[in-house]
Amino acid sequence: KKDIPAVNFIIHEIHCRRNIEICPYCSDSIPKSEMKNHIESEHVQVTCKCRMKMESSLLKDHEASSCPLRPVLCQFCDIQLAFNKLQEHELYCGARTEPCGSCGRNVLLRELKEHPRVCG
Repeated sequence: KKDIPAVNFIIHEIHCRRNIEICPYCSDSIPKSEMKNHIESEHVQVTCKCRMKMESSLLKDHEASSCPLRPVLCQFCDIQLAFNKLQEHELYCGARTEPCGSCGRNVLLRELKEHPRVCG
């Protein structure tokens, strides 16, 4: 899958046919001696803690960005909880109030960032 000088092509092709395989899952060129390890490390099916099955090579990205059980912080109280619980928690947590340091009114936590514009 690379450009080879014409003078080396036949020798190169013989070498590749003897030593290289195309992975049936990702179509990468893999040395025949490493194919078993490649498949076991990159393409074996694993189950995430959210019970979703995927190739092991995709698990790290899934856990970091799309797993519903990935840990996230509440924007109001900085408690760590699962992503799929965040919305419900923030609805409750953002409805708590704190007194404004300038006007003394009790302000909802979810409105605290916007309050200085209308304060007083």
